[in-house]
Amino acid sequence: MKHTTAEMQTSKGLMKIAFYDQDAPKTVANFVKLANIGFYDGLTFHRVLSDFVIQGGCPDGTGAGGPGYEIECELDGNNQYHDRGVLSMAHRGRNTGGSQFFICHSRNNTAHLDRNHTCFGKVVEGLDVIDLIREGDVIEKVVIHEVEA
Repeated sequence: MKHTTAEMQTSKGLMKIAFYDQDAPKTVANFVKLANIGFYDGLTFHRVLSDFVIQGGCPDGTGAGGPGYEIECELDGNNQYHDRGVLSMAHRGRNTGGSQFFICHSRNNTAHLDRNHTCFGKVVEGLDVIDLIREGDVIEKVVIHEVEA
């Protein structure tokens, strides 16, 4: 069994992420693949909505871009609830995700996202960084760590 984590260095600080390898293996693998080729390095958080989410992963910074392909949603796992710190795949309709992701500020306004967007990880250290991120802040680097458990 694999245990995947990441360190996401942003212009506002470091967030450490634990991925949901069992619940969303394809989505985790997609994010890991993109991170390992440096796809996210230098991209911005292009959408920040107070008490809702911070969103990044768009290569053109508009919210319309992606990696050039789409992935299927994985919505049946045990961790498909959008709580504070949860990473989830952004999309423009079921099975249209690619590189864009969001991180939830809180549970207050996110229940409608449950089992509609794939939750694939959670910030386990650096939760305060989520609150510091503003539109245009940069994802400097994402470093992946994979350990066989």
